Amino acid sequence: MKSQIIIAIVLTLSVVCIAYPEETSPDSNLPVSSSITSYLTELLLAKEKGNGWQYRKKMLIDYQSYFKPSDQEILKDLNEKIDAVIPERGAMFFHMLKKLIGEDVFKSALEECNLEKSFADVSWNDVENIFEKVSGQDLEWFFNQWLIRDEIPFFEVKNLQVIIKNGFPNVSFEIIQKEQPFKLFIPVKIITEKGDKNELIQFEEKKKKFEIPVEERPLKIIFDENYDILRKLSDKEFPAILSRFFRDEEKLVIFSEEERYKYTSLIDIFEKNGYLIKEEKEIRDKDIKESSLLVLGFKRPILKRLFGKITESEKGFFLIVKKNPLNEKKVVVCANSESEEEVNSVGEEIFQYGQYSLINFQNGKVIKKVTEDSERGMSFSLFEPVLGINPGQTLRLEEVINTVIEKPIIYVGERHTNYEDHKVQLELIMELSKQGRKFAIGMEMFQKPFQKPIDDYLASEISEREFLKKTEYFKRWKFDYNLYREIIEFAKSKDIPVIALNIREEIIKKVSEGGLDALTEEERKEIPQDMDMYDEAYKERLKKVFELHEKSRIKDFEYFRQSQILWDETMAHSIAEFMNNNPDYQMIVLAGEQHIIYGSGIPKRTYRLNGKDYVTLINGIPDKLENDIGDFVLFPLPINPPVSPKLGVLLKEEKGKVWVEDLLPESIASKAGIKEGDILLSVDNWKIESVEDVKIALFDKKEGDKIKAKIIRKKFFRGKKTLELEITL
Repeated sequence: MKSQIIIAIVLTLSVVCIAYPEETSPDSNLPVSSSITSYLTELLLAKEKGNGWQYRKKMLIDYQSYFKPSDQEILKDLNEKIDAVIPERGAMFFHMLKKLIGEDVFKSALEECNLEKSFADVSWNDVENIFEKVSGQDLEWFFNQWLIRDEIPFFEVKNLQVIIKNGFPNVSFEIIQKEQPFKLFIPVKIITEKGDKNELIQFEEKKKKFEIPVEERPLKIIFDENYDILRKLSDKEFPAILSRFFRDEEKLVIFSEEERYKYTSLIDIFEKNGYLIKEEKEIRDKDIKESSLLVLGFKRPILKRLFGKITESEKGFFLIVKKNPLNEKKVVVCANSESEEEVNSVGEEIFQYGQYSLINFQNGKVIKKVTEDSERGMSFSLFEPVLGINPGQTLRLEEVINTVIEKPIIYVGERHTNYEDHKVQLELIMELSKQGRKFAIGMEMFQKPFQKPIDDYLASEISEREFLKKTEYFKRWKFDYNLYREIIEFAKSKDIPVIALNIREEIIKKVSEGGLDALTEEERKEIPQDMDMYDEAYKERLKKVFELHEKSRIKDFEYFRQSQILWDETMAHSIAEFMNNNPDYQMIVLAGEQHIIYGSGIPKRTYRLNGKDYVTLINGIPDKLENDIGDFVLFPLPINPPVSPKLGVLLKEEKGKVWVEDLLPESIASKAGIKEGDILLSVDNWKIESVEDVKIALFDKKEGDKIKAKIIRKKFFRGKKTLELEITL
């Protein structure tokens, strides 16, 4: 009983006269103080149930969702009354104070406070004086830091390492505070192979390095696991919940004209509360990136573009909250109703469910409410097992092929310039053909607008050189065609369809530099209408790739990510479209391994579209061998590729003419008599109109072959002269 009285005093001290209009029904007669007291009483109940950390986390989620510095009445000094602090902040203040001075001293101070002061008149200065007297500590810094400052701390953990010293592991890390530093006491838990070690680290610098020794191998480290600090939550701790939409300063409610009738009452409620309402056709990517959204209707194109597909709702009115794929600080609320009546029955009650990520109403009653899982504390792995392969238990390629041959889609990842990878691809293709299977070859190397010249070449309607020119192979892919030639020639000889999977290079480049908003209406017709931008693991891998190319022309990671998603989604849609039109076909997909590893580039996206089973084969030893990197990892021995000969010239293209800008010393061209300034007209009767034409003319030549090059050479004072030179490659 005494414990309950003490906690009741804490609750009384923490009462704050701030109402939550979104969480209190308009006809409520309950006094605000009673509402808050009732709310704070739950803290006692949470403690008695042993889930105090969960309640404190909820308070931090609510605080971060609902309040910003601009919302708060900042204390000018500690003479102000205790009703001048937001309840979550007040409750966390007393929790931190108790942790600082100890529970017994804390209780004694509260009893003293109860004896000396009337709660109606108590100020924060009074509370500080009493707690200093009872504890014998100088608490001025604590009260000033947590009550006068309007911001709350935000820290990051960097440079985590495990270092062996004197035969024992030491966990090393840096803590970095983003803003003006706070004086913090952070609980740290290190999980080892044989138990946990708990430490309390103290610092007040912007950056500080720590080293904690442990006796056994450390597996994981967790900072502030029990939410003992008022702080900004990390992204992984902060779930996507409805209140994040309600309190965002930049938020949009998006509707479609054809379904407006169904959601009219809800649109009116939001409009009355000052929300910005927009029709979907007005929305640009900039709006999505800068705002939290509520989208009315699961089948809206904007949701298809962000998430691919939202699962069909059960009966009633559904709200599903997801993190915004274009800005993880924002959320997207996906709303759907089977009828106008279901929407009308909800009304303003929607504002009472801010803490949830999924809510299902039926006939105005909530039948399901869920808050998505999020991490407990700031958690980091300290141990990654080293994986090994037993060469005595490996499979031969023939055995792998026999294992995967029944799969509807077989993805074979490649390192583009590794000829041995293409030999593996060819071996698989030849075996499927040998077994009489009906299949097509999908190739990343060709772009969709050039499907016709591919078909024409396979049907022997155009020559190989015409095929290379009309597909713009050397302009758009650039890798030596001989790496893929055997695959194309085998497909041609066996009437196997070859499908161009990729989107036009110009579109990818445009998106990488300016995002999807940079595309014209005509260009938008070429891109998939539904895309999944929600894969966080895929995003993290792309971030590492982006950081490796920091000197690239692409400066914005979000634009880069959009371009890569568009690249993968286009290939996935191309595969799904072919298989939908040809249901009796398998497909072998040839693409760079980064589009296939972990399944999150092309494979999972295709599966989302057509639900067909697949298998992934990865060539070569990856930088990081993990269990889910692919179904099979192959280790082909290096093979020297067939290489097209090079003339050893630097060519420049201008107004349909190709001229020699420079020559390499001792190059084939210089030995044959070609000079700087010469204009190439033809090579072996193949007309030269572009730099790519030179590559086309030479792609099937070998060392020692002789070619004839027709050139124009400017003569000093004597105009121009046409020459024909014989060149030995």
